[in-house]
Amino acid sequence: MTANQEVRGNTLKVYLYILKHGPCELRDVQRGVGLSTPSLASYHLGKLSEAGYVRQDEHGRYCAVREASIKILDGYSKIGPAIVPQFFFFTVLFTILTVYFSYEALQTPGFTVYLIVASVAMVLTFWYETVRLWRRLTV
Repeated sequence: MTANQEVRGNTLKVYLYILKHGPCELRDVQRGVGLSTPSLASYHLGKLSEAGYVRQDEHGRYCAVREASIKILDGYSKIGPAIVPQFFFFTVLFTILTVYFSYEALQTPGFTVYLIVASVAMVLTFWYETVRLWRRLTV
């Protein structure tokens, strides 16, 4: 894998595990990610190492290269141990605004239906993109 290829699937799970748990040995990665054999863990770690996303320290443990997380996690935010799509924040904001506007429209006859329809369309789009990005982390 070259550095410009997208990291996905089990390789992404291995990288996220190392990023979350810090320096890990091969068997820790295998068990933590749920891979069937150590050689499978070694394969994914080799791909990440070749691309420059992980390195081995002097004790033989695998460490995430912090600069690489910026590229791999483009479109995501790391909040403590959690990694969430950046769309999530906009999604929550627009969901709250849409609920508020819908409530106001029911209370005030001057509110336009078009505003509510546009808001609902935006919220649905944001939720779609958020779920799509979240699924990328787990697939």
